Amino acid sequence: MEAWPIYLLTGGIVGFLAGLLGIGGGLLMVPVLAAIFASLGFPSDRILHSALGTTTAIITLTAVASLRAHHSRGAVNWRIVRYITPGIIAGALTGSTLAGQLSSRVLGMIFVLFIYLAATQMWLNLKPGAGHVLPGKTGLFVAGGVIGALSSLVAIGGGLLTVPFLTACQIRVHHAIGTAAAIGFPVALASAAGYAINGLLQTQPLPDYSLGYIYLPALVMVAMTSTVTAPFGAKTAHILPAATLRKIFAGLLYLLGTRLLLDFQG
Repeated sequence: MEAWPIYLLTGGIVGFLAGLLGIGGGLLMVPVLAAIFASLGFPSDRILHSALGTTTAIITLTAVASLRAHHSRGAVNWRIVRYITPGIIAGALTGSTLAGQLSSRVLGMIFVLFIYLAATQMWLNLKPGAGHVLPGKTGLFVAGGVIGALSSLVAIGGGLLTVPFLTACQIRVHHAIGTAAAIGFPVALASAAGYAINGLLQTQPLPDYSLGYIYLPALVMVAMTSTVTAPFGAKTAHILPAATLRKIFAGLLYLLGTRLLLDFQG
């Protein structure tokens, strides 16, 4: 509990940046929490697991507010949500289970690689070509499985993967974003459950106040401030040009990814 000021500050900063940049709360939060947990003396080979599990639990709380906001604007395609969610849950549980079996170094390399890919996509503003047809129930289940597994491995709500997928399937961008926000809740919930269960099943002792790989003090305090500052970031986003925001976010991701990479090399 001696780190509570750091958690509150982290939540405030990450919440503001997530609101400012639209996506990326998980990508920003994992490296920060990993650094905090390392300074608190968490088991070295479980630090990243705890950072990922705690982040998915935090995203579960913040995803509810995002879902409600987009639903109130009629921007959620509930038919897609209904058919993709079973695959999302299966994939997220699979991804979090796989993460529990991987060493911290391997898991870290996967996370860093994803950060670099996401940063490059944002810096270059790469987008998938439109013109694809939205798949049927089976296709949405498979797509959900892939999105859920990858999202669980790197602790994101899924928007970074879901929005490009839906826009490529000719879903209007506002509905793609709103639907991705709704999908983010089952992604995060299933991922958090997977990290909690897998942490409880492993034999190595984890820090007090842990629910598996979810560190409860960080969950509560980061969520407290991130939910307050995210709306201010969203308002600020309307002042800055979109291209500038993408460059800021990409640069920040490169820095955080490099810092994490150096930690694992050290």
